Amino acid sequence: MIQLMYIIVATIAIALIAFVGVFALAMKEHLLNKILIILVSLSAGALMGGAFIHLLPETVKKAEGGDILIFVLVGFILFFIVEKVLHWRHCHNKKCEVHTFHYMNLIGDSIHNFIDGLIIAASFIVSVHLGITTTLAIAAHEIPQEIGDFGVLIYGGFERKRAIVLNFAVALTVVAGGIVGYFISKSIEHAVVFLLPFAAGGFIYIAATDLVPEIKKEVDIRKSMLTMGVFILGILIMWLTKIAFH
Repeated sequence: MIQLMYIIVATIAIALIAFVGVFALAMKEHLLNKILIILVSLSAGALMGGAFIHLLPETVKKAEGGDILIFVLVGFILFFIVEKVLHWRHCHNKKCEVHTFHYMNLIGDSIHNFIDGLIIAASFIVSVHLGITTTLAIAAHEIPQEIGDFGVLIYGGFERKRAIVLNFAVALTVVAGGIVGYFISKSIEHAVVFLLPFAAGGFIYIAATDLVPEIKKEVDIRKSMLTMGVFILGILIMWLTKIAFH
């Protein structure tokens, strides 16, 4: 049961990130934009590092000859389908385009957070260090995303108090995903061998299609070098956590 405790604590920590949007709105726009691009760059690096330095190597150890690349591809494709069908949008600017599908976005975010919970659970089942590093990678991505999500609700017409409640309620689905993921991993043989490469595929998809394109929009040479450096820093952090836990 110690694993379940770790999972619950980690997923609650992720859910609490939903409140960063409240603080973001109090910041001046130009400062927020500068911080967001740094967070997006760090997030992209952390997700790539989490996929290639932690999740995939751990899967190789446990796969026993299984074709893990298929599961990586399945994860990549499924995240793409979720984004397209449910209008799940990774908006990293609080003034992103507002549309009429606010509630559909909330549903999409709920599914996304539930999947994050499954991923965190599967990681902790393998080891505490993998669970921690996976949680860190997800947290790095959740911060800029939650700022965007909260901004969409506010600019879409929701009152601040209602937006806070809805955003946190949606964020709590990560806890439900963690609990379900724990029992799935414990009851279904080899579930972890599927969930880890699936998570890696999802991480790669988010980084490559949502985050890196945002970084590429920067045309100023100095700012581009900074964002690239922060991207590499995100990867290095994942590498250093691997060394630290070994």
